[in-house]
Amino acid sequence: MSMTSRPSDTYSPLYFLASLGAGGLSVTFFMWLMHWVPHTGRTVPVFEDITAAFASGPVLMQSMIALAMAAIAFFAFLNIRSLIWNLGRYTAWRKTEAHAKFAKTNAQSQIMALPLALGMTVNAGFILGLVFVPGLWSVIEYLFPIAIIAFLAIGIFAFRLYAEFLGRVLTEGGFNMAANNNFGQMLPAFAFAMIGVGLAAPAALSTVTATAAIGLVLSSFFFITALTIIAVALVLGVRSMLENGVGAETAPTLMILIPLFTILGILTLRQQHGLGEHFAAHSQAAGTMMMLTQLVAFQVLFALFGLFVLARQGYAKRFLFGDENSAGAYALVCPGVGFAVLMQFWVNKGLVDAGLLDKFSATYWAITAIALASQFAMVWLVFHLNRRHFGTARTAAAVPAE
Repeated sequence: MSMTSRPSDTYSPLYFLASLGAGGLSVTFFMWLMHWVPHTGRTVPVFEDITAAFASGPVLMQSMIALAMAAIAFFAFLNIRSLIWNLGRYTAWRKTEAHAKFAKTNAQSQIMALPLALGMTVNAGFILGLVFVPGLWSVIEYLFPIAIIAFLAIGIFAFRLYAEFLGRVLTEGGFNMAANNNFGQMLPAFAFAMIGVGLAAPAALSTVTATAAIGLVLSSFFFITALTIIAVALVLGVRSMLENGVGAETAPTLMILIPLFTILGILTLRQQHGLGEHFAAHSQAAGTMMMLTQLVAFQVLFALFGLFVLARQGYAKRFLFGDENSAGAYALVCPGVGFAVLMQFWVNKGLVDAGLLDKFSATYWAITAIALASQFAMVWLVFHLNRRHFGTARTAAAVPAE
């Protein structure tokens, strides 16, 4: 007798990272429009800017715009579809014995992947509106309060979920330090940072001082929350790794700081822009360049660290191409996406704005090619993981009944 099964048939809340990764890829293609399409007078390009550039631009510009728009729509669709699937499976999974056991372990904090995915979907929806909805900019000020309410609601939900985990370990104990040999406990920081960067958008884009001020205050709260969790999780994780070695299945979390600092970097850029527009606290191009340079350097350092450990453990051979499967493999998408996005900001808002690089020069494209290589590697990885975890079910030997 035989039965068919897929890795995703055994549910894990880490499958919310599949939704997150797809949403992140839609952002990487929006970076093309953000930095390569003229949008004079606006911080971000909108439908009218994009269509004007397509109508008047050369074939190369038209091809870029067409590919970017198609990719944004496709990966946003994957993001939403995966989110809906996860919400359905998660609701059913909460009623099982597997969830009851899960809620008594360190892994309980993995549930923070849910608000993280929700925050990404709201951001992806905002991008869809900018790219595909004519006239959106004329009503954008009415949408900012709605966005603030949406992100604040996700933030409250995230705190409730995190409080369940913290409340248990702080009152009952039972946190397993030996099993904390990874950076998995930074996932809550990732979720709060995602909420913070969403709340910082009105600070950067709104022309209403009150709206921008609310965005500045709320995003600062989530910024500090994320940094606090990062500091604690970093110390506890490194200590456990030095004592117990890195957990093989959780090794991808070693690079979680890469996307985290992309989000916190963008949050800071948005706040700086809002402070300049509304409170005459304009940031200097050199200061922005140095901040972005330091963040990219930080990302490269942790990429080298993470890739070294993954290679030593043979992670790819086991979990990407071998017989073993782990929902945590989707955590590998986030660092590649985060690096690609921050590289685009470093090149365009750092090096170009500081006058160190001529836009669209040979050197500009040589450096940008690094971001594009990371971006398309993650496109391949998402397709590969989706086939592996959600594709055609594989035949397996049935377990005989007792």
